[in-house]
Amino acid sequence: MAFNIQEELKKLPKTPGVYIMKDDKGVILYVGKAINLYNRVRSYFRENIGRGPMIDKMVSLIAEFEIIVTDSELEALVLENNLIKEYSPKYNTLLKDDKTYPYIKVTVGEAYPRILFSRTMKKDKSRYFGPYTSAAAVKDTIELLNKLYQLRTCNRNLPRDIGVDRPCLNYHIKQCKAPCQGYVSAEEYRLQVDRALEFLNGNYNVILKELEFKMKDAAEKMDYETAAEYRDLHASVKQVAQKQKMTDGDLEDKDIIAMSRDADEAVVQVFFVRGGKMIGKEHFYMTQTADASNAEILENYVKQFYAGTPFIPRELVLQYEICDGELIEKWLSDRKGSRVYLKVPKIGTKEKLVELAAQNAKHILEQDRERIKREEGRTIGAVKEIAALLQIDRIERMEAYDISNINGFENVGSMVVFEKGKPKTSDYRKFRIRTVSGPDDYACMREVLTRRFVHGVEESKALVSKNIEKEFGSFTKFPDLILMDGGRGQVNIAREVLEELNIHIPVCGMVKDDNHRTRGLYFENVELPIDTHSEGFKLITRIQDEAHRFAIEYHRSLRSKGQVKSVLDDIPGVGPTRRKALMRHFKSLEEIKNATLEDLMACPELNQNVATQIYEFFHA
Repeated sequence: MAFNIQEELKKLPKTPGVYIMKDDKGVILYVGKAINLYNRVRSYFRENIGRGPMIDKMVSLIAEFEIIVTDSELEALVLENNLIKEYSPKYNTLLKDDKTYPYIKVTVGEAYPRILFSRTMKKDKSRYFGPYTSAAAVKDTIELLNKLYQLRTCNRNLPRDIGVDRPCLNYHIKQCKAPCQGYVSAEEYRLQVDRALEFLNGNYNVILKELEFKMKDAAEKMDYETAAEYRDLHASVKQVAQKQKMTDGDLEDKDIIAMSRDADEAVVQVFFVRGGKMIGKEHFYMTQTADASNAEILENYVKQFYAGTPFIPRELVLQYEICDGELIEKWLSDRKGSRVYLKVPKIGTKEKLVELAAQNAKHILEQDRERIKREEGRTIGAVKEIAALLQIDRIERMEAYDISNINGFENVGSMVVFEKGKPKTSDYRKFRIRTVSGPDDYACMREVLTRRFVHGVEESKALVSKNIEKEFGSFTKFPDLILMDGGRGQVNIAREVLEELNIHIPVCGMVKDDNHRTRGLYFENVELPIDTHSEGFKLITRIQDEAHRFAIEYHRSLRSKGQVKSVLDDIPGVGPTRRKALMRHFKSLEEIKNATLEDLMACPELNQNVATQIYEFFHA
């Protein structure tokens, strides 16, 4: 039965829950939560002036909706986040983020703890520090701590495995005290771990003074090599310490969150503050923001980001008040297991940090706008230049073809595709020439183009017969322009193939000079000069190089396979099965050539007769 929206609206419960809007194909358009489903869902279908063109467009597409009732608004919030993450609905404001952040993990639950790199934070007996924005900095810090405090890096189960095996290299180079041999007690080792934990908590002064004392002491004893080691460690500790910027004196964990926006998207900037020190910053893009207020964008960021991150700080310092602040505080507090606060500062240090984060977000957005502008010049702008030169109304998809062979050996063809000036590698295709022997590039190109467009015509007919309207694959979608790696001859071959199939697509040749560089375009029987400094020329060159590279790589792969095959297949008694067995057993053709008769007979697929044939073939 058809979904009757008006009838279903009457059945809505006046309870908390989640609603899911769908189009006529069942695609999820939007996921939302409500404290009262009856009021919230019905509001979409009333006359509503001023709710924004994007929401109006979404409502016009709604063919049905689905609801999920929950016991509380908090449960609805959690479910809404899960569904948005699962389905990425088109009309939800979405966080574009696939990052995972590194942590430093100290396995304090072990008798002999280790310091490890981790991208997940679990509820175990370990202590975690972070998140950090630089994996390289985390690895450098872990390496420094292991050197400073001579902690183990192995996976041995201690104390169970004490004395089972010899100490590793780290013991011999004095970077581990070898608890695996019982050379250090658990108590002594734990003291070193505690010092490492103090370091991770930000207390660098103690170790700096200790290293400085040891460096001077070693120098006075004229042990300059040891003094140099302490000097380098001292410099490393100072470098790590200087990367931590003090923000205030309350020593709390907090995230400073602010944003900047333009017409289509927003950038949210976050400063990560841990123990009163700013350990890094990161920015995130939010899409589908045209009809959302600044507060709504921040709220969507907070809900989506902190639903997935393993660490939640004690404070989120926000640029704007958000609508569901109390509810989100309760949700985050439940997730963290202790109280979480959402604050919007008006004065003081935190307000200055929020302002600084907003300035950073604005700078990133402007930088990105310039980058997009430059990229569009290289791609869409370049395509427009080519279209203007050829006097073609619209070019979106271009296909280029090339042939590769060596004296007619293994003729192959390549098809590369560029859409909106960018390579679409999923639509690239390789052709192994079937009907042409010898170095005849024109005949090879005729076969490639015929196979490509016949395939496309047949697939299109099959779609029409099944009443499927949309195009799919690289063959059913025809190009707006065909580029041939050559001049008049290649262009004429392409035009002949298209005429035979009654297909009308402009064909353009990329004409080269004596140095094999593109000098112009051959189109409609005329060679058109092109400005070699223009973006259009640079795009033509990239397409030509890509078609050539793709063909060459395919030909090289076939050639290498053919060489192995031709040598072994000349040996009596060696077919495909034994050839594969030989390559598995000996790994390379060179090993087969150098093998003794006894070595060959050790191959499971060979009997004495065949092994003798192979040996004599290479040693005759």
